[in-house]
Amino acid sequence: MPELSTDHSSATLDGAHSHGGPRYVSSRADRPTSFDPADIPVPRGREEEWRFTPMKRFAPLFDLDAIRAATAGQGDAGVRIETDLPDGASLETVARSDARIGTVGAPVDRTGITAWNGTETATVLTLEPGAQLERAARLNIVGQDAQLARPTAQHILIAAEAGSKGTVVLDHTGTAALTQGVEVTVADGAELTLVTVQGWEDGAVHASNHRVKVCGRGVLKHVVVSLGGDVRICPDLGFSGEGGHIDAYGVYFTDAGQHQEHRPYVAHTEPHCYSRVTYKGALQGEGAHAVWVGDCLIGQAARGTDTYELNRNLVLTEGAKADSVPNLEIENGNIEGAGHASATGRFDDQQLFYLRARGIPETEARRLVVLGFFNEIVAEIGVDEVEERLMAAIEKELELTGLITARTDQDPAAQPAAE
Repeated sequence: MPELSTDHSSATLDGAHSHGGPRYVSSRADRPTSFDPADIPVPRGREEEWRFTPMKRFAPLFDLDAIRAATAGQGDAGVRIETDLPDGASLETVARSDARIGTVGAPVDRTGITAWNGTETATVLTLEPGAQLERAARLNIVGQDAQLARPTAQHILIAAEAGSKGTVVLDHTGTAALTQGVEVTVADGAELTLVTVQGWEDGAVHASNHRVKVCGRGVLKHVVVSLGGDVRICPDLGFSGEGGHIDAYGVYFTDAGQHQEHRPYVAHTEPHCYSRVTYKGALQGEGAHAVWVGDCLIGQAARGTDTYELNRNLVLTEGAKADSVPNLEIENGNIEGAGHASATGRFDDQQLFYLRARGIPETEARRLVVLGFFNEIVAEIGVDEVEERLMAAIEKELELTGLITARTDQDPAAQPAAE
């Protein structure tokens, strides 16, 4: 994503990202991008970008004709949007031809293409210049298509204007087949926290293409929380101007039969920018599959870059699988630092031994280890209601494994006193 400013009137990009036909490459920096469906065809599953994805499950989100038919004259037919906005935040529904739409970059995969071409309108949420939001601005995206009969496209633009500071929460619930484009612009001097929560019911299928531009010394905290449904979230995070700052956090809990895929990409194309990417997930149950592919590009002009990416996966039961692939492309050695780390494993036996040696029952010790694993990153979210909801959801997931029930049964306070 070296070029973040796009003229989409011609439906193609210029320069390195203009392609006359389909081409799939292993480098995220060289991916084809376009607004034209002809340039990025339906994938077959063998491509590097799709080799982990269960194609049959996500097939409804590739079918542009079906999405257009389902949404014709009905807008976002399979979902509805509920809003809760504080002073300093404004909401509009605009035509996709609005000059503000499509300026961050073009879609990078087939679901992004269908999200762009499958709807004629966009939702624009603006943090007004100089606004200091007293509470989070919320868009609740509620799925209302339990049979997945109306695959839906949606486009959202979130713009933090100069001097603004605030939090935006995109909260997804219910059931739907939703392909979504989310554009984010952070102006020079603005500070935005964007939290997207995938709290879908189990039957939902959701692909989201996040395209982000941080201008000048703008600051972005980008948080992805995936708890329900089959999801594929692809955040493309980039800079425009010198001195930008991005912290990207992800938390996911993958259940039996569930597929959760996260593909963050940070494009350092400007000098003296900072990024940290930290994702943590836990998996439980037969067929639970989590995928994390983290990419970072340090371009030729990106001197003084400071970046690091980290992924950790905790496998709680047999039958669960995590794929974790960190990638780092460096074209400029004049940087502050760069690195990546990835690990997947089961419970730390030393931690469990330490807790059990102090009289804590094994099931409670396991529970504490899991909560501790997540707490470090949850505390960084900085939105109390989201943190509380997330920890409660993790507790609920742990209950499915019997940990909380077992803990209650073995709670010393619940046992009769010894004679």
